[in-house]
Amino acid sequence: MPDNTPQKEASSYRLAALDRDFILGDSTRGVRFMLEYQKAEDHLRARGVVSTIVVFGSARVREGEPWYEAARQFGRIASERGGALRNGEAGRHHVIATGGGPGIMEAANRGAIEAGALSIGFNITLPHEQEPNAWSTPDLTFLFHYFAMRKMHLAMRAAALVVFPGGFGTLDELFEIMTLKQTGKMGPVPIVLYDSAFWKKLLNLDTMLEAKFIRPEDLKLFHYADTPEQAYECIVEGAGESWHPPDNGNLQA
Repeated sequence: MPDNTPQKEASSYRLAALDRDFILGDSTRGVRFMLEYQKAEDHLRARGVVSTIVVFGSARVREGEPWYEAARQFGRIASERGGALRNGEAGRHHVIATGGGPGIMEAANRGAIEAGALSIGFNITLPHEQEPNAWSTPDLTFLFHYFAMRKMHLAMRAAALVVFPGGFGTLDELFEIMTLKQTGKMGPVPIVLYDSAFWKKLLNLDTMLEAKFIRPEDLKLFHYADTPEQAYECIVEGAGESWHPPDNGNLQA
């Protein structure tokens, strides 16, 4: 019988789903993009996550610093009051979600876990490895290759956005959500900028208004807050009646 080993060892003979070279090739980028969406989606649905409160901010802030402790306190307050502790038919609402890394992200995840709630970490592969922080729920800690898909998951369940001081990444995420809200591609999601002094010094949006690049009402797309309590009050007021989730679940994580 002729030897068919060369045929069986050929790359073309590998099952497509098990062929690493094929799956990671240029032609299957769309498939990988879809998989990054679906994997996170399956885990979030399995945990009954309906909506999130997204917290952005610098990865360079450290435990004990004022912004870190404020984000930690906010994560706890929002988790205790927002519906993240409910585990009934209505699902979990307003679960803290971050970029999954250190600094402000770690602090917000930590506050949620300390409240007994779930917390979500949407991490990203970077040239300089970014480890997931130890305070996101393990089965809700995700690793993305594509920034676009990570942004989609951050935005698609967001019921509110709280932005602490940060760098380019923080500004990128902030203006992404602000643009979606401004253009009507996203609902009336409350956006809170934490530490008014920092943000007013950094962003002079009146310059864009004077040039007529934005409308006066665009300056009402966000609010400032200077305490964790005030930040939570801002998002509750901004969301109005839609903020309160159905109260038909057990209080457990």
